[in-house]
Amino acid sequence: MCLAVPAKIMKKDNAMATVEVEGIRRKISLMLLPEANQGDFVLMHAGFAIQIIDEAEAELTMQLLKEAAQNDDA
Repeated sequence: MCLAVPAKIMKKDNAMATVEVEGIRRKISLMLLPEANQGDFVLMHAGFAIQIIDEAEAELTMQLLKEAAQNDDA
């Protein structure tokens, strides 16, 4: 199963971006989504930004992922 995680672009540097997910920062490629900019929320999969999403959708998705993780621990 594949999973895309919402992330906020904190810094854009050509075709690369530094994104933040739950306080953790990492670099990802913007090769598939060159129109993404600093401040945008994106879905991140396998080190690539694959879709721009709005902040509300990002927050909802993160909440659902947290709930799924809690249910998996039970």
